[in-house]
Amino acid sequence: MINSSRWASFFFCWTLLAVCFATLARAETEIEVWKSPTCGCCSAWVDYMQENGFKVIAYNTDDMVSVKLQLGLTDRSLYSCHTALVDGYVIEGHVPVHDVRRLLVERPDIVGLTAPGMPQLSPGMGSIEPKGYDVLSVSADQQVSIFSRY
Repeated sequence: MINSSRWASFFFCWTLLAVCFATLARAETEIEVWKSPTCGCCSAWVDYMQENGFKVIAYNTDDMVSVKLQLGLTDRSLYSCHTALVDGYVIEGHVPVHDVRRLLVERPDIVGLTAPGMPQLSPGMGSIEPKGYDVLSVSADQQVSIFSRY
């Protein structure tokens, strides 16, 4: 029979190991971001994603529309200032990190997520905690539904 202090040590070790593996898995998630070389909020969102464990590869471009179209985002009303690609999903604009993680866990059959425009209280726009806007999922035929509401 295992005494309680030994059981607690065993449980602590397994918990620590699980946390370490989860952290390593998150740190290895690569996200590509296309952004304007002069946009401060795009750079702030890149920093936010890096601070939250993503490996960010950023590309500066002045032709964002071509990038969006190539990645399957054709409805201009869904556009924002930067566009990202993570594990085959498009992330358009100031989408919070927990929505990106939820997307990667749930793996819905969609093109990706968008936070259209430049929501004022969003990550990269002066706030870490999102407030006052919706994150939308976008299907291949550009139909949208609410993924998260803030």
